[in-house]
Amino acid sequence: MNIGTDIIQIARIETALDKHGEHFMARFLTPDEIAALPHRPQSLAGYWAAKEAIAKALGCGIGRELGFHDIRITKNNKGAPSFRLSPDAHKRFPVKTSSLSISHDGGFAIAVVAIVLSDD
Repeated sequence: MNIGTDIIQIARIETALDKHGEHFMARFLTPDEIAALPHRPQSLAGYWAAKEAIAKALGCGIGRELGFHDIRITKNNKGAPSFRLSPDAHKRFPVKTSSLSISHDGGFAIAVVAIVLSDD
């Protein structure tokens, strides 16, 4: 089992959103995420932290092996987050099962993920 965590100041996301708007969101969110996610800084910060935490759990960080757009975060009908990797990323990182938690309070957003990779 691999664990990843990330924390970010919501103000950092708010500043980037004010300065770059939709272009900033498109940098790290898929079109589906942009359409589904409230454009509130705390929500955006939570998704940023989640993608960073996922990349850390996979042992590579965001970069050549895994980009922000290789990770798609969704929520179930109760609001619980989960994620899927793009087909190419899934070949490199065959996730068998995972659990993702996102929270924000006190000016910070945090995400924690546990990932089990397939032995195949």
